[in-house]
Amino acid sequence: MSGHRLGLSAVLLVSLAAGCGGAAARPAVGLRGQSAAPAAAAPSGPAADLPENPSLEDYLALARARNPGLAAAEARWKALQERIVQAKTLDDPRISYRAGLGEGMRQHEVVIEQMLPWFGKLELRGEVARQEAEAARRLHDAQALKVAYQVKNAYFEYYYLARAMDLMGQNRDLVRSLGDIALARYKSAAGGYQDVVRAQVELGKLEDQVRTLEDSRGAAAARLNAVLSRPARAPVPWPKEIADDPVGAVSDEQVLAWLAEASPELQAMDRDVASRRAGIDLAKKDYYPDFGLGVGYMNQVQQMTRADDHMVVGMVTLTLPIWREKYAAGVREAEFRHDAALKTKANRANMLAADATMALYQIRDAQRKTVLYRDTLIPKAVESLGAMEAAFRTGTANFVDLVDARRTLLEFQLILERMRADHAQRAAEVEMLVGRALPRAGAPPAASEGAPPAASERPDAAAPERAAAAAPERAAAAAGAAPAP
Repeated sequence: MSGHRLGLSAVLLVSLAAGCGGAAARPAVGLRGQSAAPAAAAPSGPAADLPENPSLEDYLALARARNPGLAAAEARWKALQERIVQAKTLDDPRISYRAGLGEGMRQHEVVIEQMLPWFGKLELRGEVARQEAEAARRLHDAQALKVAYQVKNAYFEYYYLARAMDLMGQNRDLVRSLGDIALARYKSAAGGYQDVVRAQVELGKLEDQVRTLEDSRGAAAARLNAVLSRPARAPVPWPKEIADDPVGAVSDEQVLAWLAEASPELQAMDRDVASRRAGIDLAKKDYYPDFGLGVGYMNQVQQMTRADDHMVVGMVTLTLPIWREKYAAGVREAEFRHDAALKTKANRANMLAADATMALYQIRDAQRKTVLYRDTLIPKAVESLGAMEAAFRTGTANFVDLVDARRTLLEFQLILERMRADHAQRAAEVEMLVGRALPRAGAPPAASEGAPPAASERPDAAAPERAAAAAPERAAAAAGAAPAP
């Protein structure tokens, strides 16, 4: 019995040592993969919905809280963090029991054994897993930037739709008033019936365009709701006015430098390259044997003499790495994977650089056109429309010229709003690509230098819209001045 107790004690001792070694290898993992004390669980349940008059920041906050793609990226990152402990922990120890019955003899044997990989294998496995987890963390950061861009892109497109509907509605009302003028002039024999027909045709075209824009509101709102993980038909109020916020002077070279330094996507690929490099070193370790350490207890009883013999023995086990071609193939596979990771990163860096350069060109183009249309073309178009209305009232201009002046102003106003939305969208795209905010022009130079003028020097940006809105009243005045039929 004393022999049985001695053997059992040895087995328990080795098992306890192996278990403690595995438990000590597991640190508490914090949010960024660093050792940290356990944190309180995050509150569960859906996030609060949008306020009554949401701002862009409200949309961004809701997307961060509810976007399923971002949550999936975070879950993948956390899952790979848990793999680090698994990769750095020894395999489970093995315990075996054998019994033998011979003539006049009984024999029992208990063996516990722990296999140990060759020196450095565990560290390399942990390094591979750590780099994969770091790559997943940076992909999570890239996904967060992508979600923010999707919100901004949809929000500014929704803004443009709202402004286009407003401008189309104002011009529809204007053409309706012009049609009344044309009809009054026709009845008084001061104008031809062709002006009435032209007004009706123009009004029909504008009403069709307004209905098209109204029908597209649901699709535009659904696009924004999708990023926010809201029902597709959930109501989305029209965005507020967006301020002109031009991007400051930044060169292509500076943006490309930011891209190389701070792009989370490229940083994730760097971690993937590092993981593949560690994989090469790990594959080379297969040429070396793994070994095991064990403790065995044997008990032998002679039935005739009742002799009870017991023994505790130590054991060493070695694997035999004899399949050299297999290990060579594993090393070549790891090298090819490393080379593929390098080439994939180089290709993606080229594509991101091209996208950033194109977006930066579009930002500059939008800024230039915003200044041109806001400060020059639209004021001239408003002036031209006013002069044409005055000439039409006195009979020195025909209805076609008046409609053309109105159509030109509408075209310029739509282009201005399109450029403002495009500028905001492309700035958001560059910020997503480079992983940082772009500098903004705090004090814009004069318009002659290719940038918007300072606020104190800038014409009233709302003046063209107010002038266009006042056009129906001027048209009504013209109708009152027409001779009675």
